[in-house]
Formats: sequence, C-alpha cells, structure tokens
Amino acid sequence: MVNSGIKIVYEDNNIVVINKPSGLITHQKNLDDTQPSVVDWVIEKYPKLKNVGEPFIASGKEVPRAGIVHRLDKDTSGLLIITKNETAFEYMKKQFQEHAVHKYYFALVFGRPENNSGTINEPLGRIGMKRTTKISGKKMIDSKASVTQYKTLKSFAKFTLLDVAPQTGRTHQIRVHLKSIGCPIAGDTIYAPKGWQQPKGLNRLFLHAHKLQFIAPSSAKASAGKPDGQSLALETDLPEELQKVINMLE
Repeated sequence: MVNSGIKIVYEDNNIVVINKPSGLITHQKNLDDTQPSVVDWVIEKYPKLKNVGEPFIASGKEVPRAGIVHRLDKDTSGLLIITKNETAFEYMKKQFQEHAVHKYYFALVFGRPENNSGTINEPLGRIGMKRTTKISGKKMIDSKASVTQYKTLKSFAKFTLLDVAPQTGRTHQIRVHLKSIGCPIAGDTIYAPKGWQQPKGLNRLFLHAHKLQFIAPSSAKASAGKPDGQSLALETDLPEELQKVINMLE
C-alpha cells in the first residue's frame, strides 16, 4: 500500500477530491522517477482509472494521468480533483480551461502587503527553470498572462496570513506573484531570499489549497461541457503542522 497520507474529502460516481499532504508529488517527472506520487495512490486504490485522461508528458515520455485534472506542487498541500471516467475528465478539464473552478489557498508570507487585499496582474515566464515576473530580456521564455487575488486574514509581527485565489493556473504562480509584491511565502526554498528567518517550527512551504468551488459533472450532458451537476464548495483545515506555526505566532 502506498504510504501517501492522502485523505478522501469527497467522492461520487464521477470524481474523487483528496487532501494531498506536503512532500508528495502529483506525478513522476519521468519514467525513472521512483518518488511516491498521487498517481501511484490512484492506480493502487482505483486501478481502472490508470488510463483516464491523456498522459502527462514528462521529460518527453508519457506518464499515466490516472484521472488527475490539475496539479499541486510537491511542497503544497491541499485539495486535488481526480476524475473517474473520460466524460468527467473532459468536463472538468473544460471547467478549468474556462476558469470555472475557483481555488483558494492559505499562504503565510514574509512581511506585509502594501494593501490588505488586491490583485496581482503580472505575466509569468521563466529564465531557465526558474519562474519570474520580469519578462524583459533575451533569455525569457513562455511568458503567459497571470492573475492572482489575495486578502489578509491575520497580521503578525514579521508575517502575514493571506487567503489567495489564483484566477489562472500557471506553474508556481502564487509563489512568484507574492514574491513580486515583496512578500514571498515562508518556507519557499526557491523564491524566498536565502537567510530570511523562518517562523519557529516551520519545516515546509506554508501554502495549502484549502477550498475548491465548482459544479460537478452528473450526467451525459457533462460530455458537452454543460455544468448541470451539483454545486460543490469543499474545504479542508490547515494541516496540523501549519496550524502549530500559526499558534506560535499568535
């Protein structure tokens, strides 16, 4: 049995929504990658889902998708949708493409945003393997429009807890956008400046996908992308290790 720490939050005939722990990858980076993944867990628990959805392309090779329609970074915890059949996969894929799935994250950041709430509308690209909002320069590639909304939930002496809602789904979008306003996420080993003092007890990225709102597929109409199913608002609390950090800051 894959020792994943995954917990099922919601399940019906078409979808499963799980709470993914930090430290678990969504899928392998290539066929030689032996890290445990959400894909491994799905295939073990739901063998028939292995070939649902087109495969991920990793390092030029195909990796089974196992019904997964979106991803979370390895170090990010929280809610992730898995589809149980091709009709549901195509339906949910279209919902994501049309930004009809609303995602919300808790993020503890260094410092304090200039405004208690706001919208970051900065295109994202990458230089080498690192994402950035600085889109000038000859080495920049794959620049894409990106929008992130945020609001302050709690302020501490050196940190701020934000509720963040990405309106687009770019790789590392929340992490890069928050860094761009001078508030990188605590525990971010890629984008936070080296040497910045972490909150006591924090041993991971403080980013948790705590809420999803969407209309679930429920009938044959889903194949045409018509949102005719149940309206869902699924939530999960902060993981215990992150709640302990907040408790120590208060």
